[in-house]
Amino acid sequence: MKKSKSLLLMIALVLVIGTVLAGCGSNNNANSGNAAATNAPSDNAGTNTGNTGDEKLAADQTLRINLSAEPPTFDPALAQDSQANTVLKTMYEGLTRMNDETGQAEPGIAESWDVSADGLVYTFHLRDAVWSNGDAVESGDFVRAWKRVLDPNAETAAPYAYQLYYLKNGEEYFTKKVTDFNEVGVKAVDAKTLEVTLKAPTPYFLGLLSFYTYYPVHKTVEDNAKWATSKDTMITNGAFTLTEWTTGQSLQVTKNDKYWDAANIKLSKIDFTLVNSGATELLSYKNGELDRAGGPTGEIPTDQIPIVSKELPNEFVRKGIASVYYYEFNITEKPFTNAKIRKALSMAIDRQVLIDNVTLGGQLPAFGFVPPGIAGADGEYRTAVKDSYFTEDVEQAKTLLAEGLKEEGLTALPTFELTYNTSEGHKKIALAIADMWKNNLGIDVQTVNQEWAVFIENRQNLNYQVARAGWTADYNDPMTFLDMWVTGGGNNDTGYANPEYDKLINDAKASSDLAARQEMFAKAEQMLIGDDQVLIPLYYYTNNSLTKEYLKGVTLDFSGAIDLTRGYLLEH
Repeated sequence: MKKSKSLLLMIALVLVIGTVLAGCGSNNNANSGNAAATNAPSDNAGTNTGNTGDEKLAADQTLRINLSAEPPTFDPALAQDSQANTVLKTMYEGLTRMNDETGQAEPGIAESWDVSADGLVYTFHLRDAVWSNGDAVESGDFVRAWKRVLDPNAETAAPYAYQLYYLKNGEEYFTKKVTDFNEVGVKAVDAKTLEVTLKAPTPYFLGLLSFYTYYPVHKTVEDNAKWATSKDTMITNGAFTLTEWTTGQSLQVTKNDKYWDAANIKLSKIDFTLVNSGATELLSYKNGELDRAGGPTGEIPTDQIPIVSKELPNEFVRKGIASVYYYEFNITEKPFTNAKIRKALSMAIDRQVLIDNVTLGGQLPAFGFVPPGIAGADGEYRTAVKDSYFTEDVEQAKTLLAEGLKEEGLTALPTFELTYNTSEGHKKIALAIADMWKNNLGIDVQTVNQEWAVFIENRQNLNYQVARAGWTADYNDPMTFLDMWVTGGGNNDTGYANPEYDKLINDAKASSDLAARQEMFAKAEQMLIGDDQVLIPLYYYTNNSLTKEYLKGVTLDFSGAIDLTRGYLLEH
């Protein structure tokens, strides 16, 4: 274990230079995270850079890739998962986009920007870009989109509305303390100038603007509530447009010749199959039907990872990424209202055994929620703040369980459901952990598999007892992992409500003192994991994937998000 932690720390020192965006709550496959920015020493291939040089392009520039789950929505305001992130990134572009090699934000739709001396006012100057229907992309398109995200009366509340709380009066408008959107810190000065005023200086704000919640939307969305459900009504401003969509089977995006940087887009199409079987995906890859397999969009069966890493050494890549795999409790339902019972379940799991015998992906045991690779006050957060909020101890777990049951007036823990979304990897993990709980605590658990969209809806509605989850960084700061657990947070699917926790997060958002913020984060994480044990952290992700040697230009950022837009295929 000590050797493994040293390995990830080495990886994390490289990861920490990244800044932003990945992808949110995910249906991450158990053996993969959501990709990454740096290779572990076992890597045999690096991330492709996209420089053709004297290379000869293939005549057919159609990239073939699999999604293990269909994105629940293509509305940037409602998206909240890694699969939607992957496809939306091909179809839209924000004010900035991430350079996955440098980890820094670079011009997107904004050609340039100015920042006030106090770090509160950003003035963005938009380039001459157009929508896929030929209309000019204007500053009002961003105002419209952000207003939709913060709409307090929306039929479906935007799960990521809190990401716009950085704007002056953003939170106040969403919570109806302010009723005039003109008081929110975003203003179209003119068609090509957007002025954004923040509540407090936010060092990672430019990177955050590349996240899909900040994407613009075309004016036609105002007249069509179902605009994001059909390829015929989706007007986009990115490198590709959605041209085919057979629900449950496949998606296709085609190069958008109107995209401002179309000259640097070499792919003509990207064909996505929608197959939720790692075995089928791997077979398709080996048969030459896919150009890439595995995380973050698909899955390599866990038992095949050691095999393919040896069989295909020039195509297999393992990367450490800033993501965490965990189980969460519905703490509004007895007996999981009792923290001692929650702690007992967490302490009775042997994470290294799980990794060595089930996931087989080189992951690292997790005892906190913020993964390595996330920047802290001085260097990496996880280096300064150790993830030692609890220990694995079966005897102590038995004691805590007995105490918790007594407090609840129970003599034994009733059989409960452990829910996971469809995935061979998630199933194996659930069965292994259920077995540990049976052997160590004498608890009977029923494992329940659900299709992704149903699974997400049930979690959001607290229609579960214990469920698997994964989280990847949306930007490089501990806040992206910790602000989701505030009371009523759009991605808080546990029912957790702790005023002290909320205050720590709000104070950290308002502070520009890096050392003070880190101290607040440490206290909040102690509360979340150590005191209240709202979650059971299991491991920090690695991304395991296979890429044909002729596929170049596909990049993966520090958090695990994949960018397909600059990919290209060599003659083969």
